[in-house]
Amino acid sequence: MREEYNPLMDCRFCDITTQAGQIIREGEHTIVFLSKPRLMPGHLLVIPKRHAEKLSDLTKEERAELFNEAAQLQEKVLEMIAPGCDVSQHFRPFIPDSRFKQAHLHVHIRPRALEDELYEKSQKFENDIFMDPSEEELEKYKNLFNN
Repeated sequence: MREEYNPLMDCRFCDITTQAGQIIREGEHTIVFLSKPRLMPGHLLVIPKRHAEKLSDLTKEERAELFNEAAQLQEKVLEMIAPGCDVSQHFRPFIPDSRFKQAHLHVHIRPRALEDELYEKSQKFENDIFMDPSEEELEKYKNLFNN
């Protein structure tokens, strides 16, 4: 029987930190590589070299380099690849690790264009999901985040 999940032993992103052939760029605290699987050509991931699962786990230096790297890559995507760029980070501990999810902090850099494949397959349907917040919701989150 398999032992309990150990993120440092079972993390494929930690494995990438030792595989120079997959690395696109490398800094003191971060590594950039192509997402595998990807949503579109040029879909990059920026990860901290040290295993961390959420932004608050990072040191000040790691966080600064992670955001600086994401900002620089966004500009390069806009200059050389596409007219738009999505930058996102997700923390979803309720989803088990799989080919599509890894519990190692990562920032997605995704080149985007008007009516690209991702838009056509999924995002054009988002208009039906968005709602304006109610006054009660606004008050709830004001109180929650300002106390």
